[in-house]
Amino acid sequence: MIDAATIRKDFPLLERRYGDTPLVYLDSAATTQKPNSVIDAISTYYRETNANVHRGAYRLADEATTAYESARTKVAGLINARSSSEVIFTRGTTAALNLLALRWADHLLSEGDRILLTLMEHHSNIVPWQLVAQRTGAELVYLDITPDFAIDLDRLDEVLDERVKIATVSGMSNVMGTIGPVDEITKAARAVGASVIVDGAQLVPHMPVDVQALDVDFLTFSAHKMLGPTGIGALWGRGELLDAMEPLEGGGEMITDVGLYESRWAPIPHKFEAGTPPIAQAVGFGAAVDYLVDLGMDDVRAHELDITAYALDRLAEVPDLTVYGPQDPARRGGAVSFELADIHAHDLATILDEEQGVAVRAGHHCAKPLMRHLEVPATARASFYVYTVPEDIDALVIGLMRAREIFGIA
Repeated sequence: MIDAATIRKDFPLLERRYGDTPLVYLDSAATTQKPNSVIDAISTYYRETNANVHRGAYRLADEATTAYESARTKVAGLINARSSSEVIFTRGTTAALNLLALRWADHLLSEGDRILLTLMEHHSNIVPWQLVAQRTGAELVYLDITPDFAIDLDRLDEVLDERVKIATVSGMSNVMGTIGPVDEITKAARAVGASVIVDGAQLVPHMPVDVQALDVDFLTFSAHKMLGPTGIGALWGRGELLDAMEPLEGGGEMITDVGLYESRWAPIPHKFEAGTPPIAQAVGFGAAVDYLVDLGMDDVRAHELDITAYALDRLAEVPDLTVYGPQDPARRGGAVSFELADIHAHDLATILDEEQGVAVRAGHHCAKPLMRHLEVPATARASFYVYTVPEDIDALVIGLMRAREIFGIA
């Protein structure tokens, strides 16, 4: 099991204080804090190995290239990809989904086709598909949310027919914590010949993910939500599908030959990585994977189950608090959204910060369709990770009780 109290010593920012008040960081669904090993890996690259990759014929460039490609191998190993060549480095989940929308879906879809989504999707897994639908004439169809905050699969057979060419679903909701029914949707999609994309931004950081066992076609995720740096993420795809896709950007390093009037692309993954890549970020990404692998993803999930169960129990003690998401920790991740009476989420977040040093997210969480379905303008969200300890949850509850006092709630 993970000893979160000991792990916290690896994260320098968690030592920060506001005067006498310690920082209580409960916004890991937005971005995670970084351990010393990740910070040091990036610093060491710049201090000792800084050179461009895939280009130089000198030792320093070879070292940089080895470090960059080693990170790709680590990421591939984390998700059990068949080959590291199936891992494309992108700017993050959003960029990966847009790459698929622009260079795969556009050539797959035509008028009358359908794209299946769910109401719990992040805007990054909605807006690109809206643009695809506008360009191709395809139609978007959505699976609803049940009263207990799960994806409603009762209409799956009705909605997922031969018109559906793409099913794209979040592996874990960034608002409700709900774990997406990827297995069920994938099986139904396979039966009608549809392809499956998983937005793994919240899934991959929190539990073991095996893309071969999932049997999906594409998976996207971001380094900064799993202890790594911002500005880099990954698109995993089946090699044969990536081979068939056209690149989104043209330039250096994504070609095998350039003539005056036409060019030939480099093999995957390089045909999707034009120009100088985010080398230092990739090195940091690899170090973050190392840290998580050392912890063990099964233990990462076990810790999240424990801390989420503790949080749900403690939050149940707060009068007038409404929690949006499954009550069973086994059906969810550690992102817990809530409302307190009629206090606006932004006011609540400000009070938590000023009174207890508790950092939570407030707003629509880039999920406006879900907010409308829940009939709330915004929620506050506390989210947990490997360094979250019960004392963090206790501080949250104290802050919520204090908010009740400030607003005079009986």
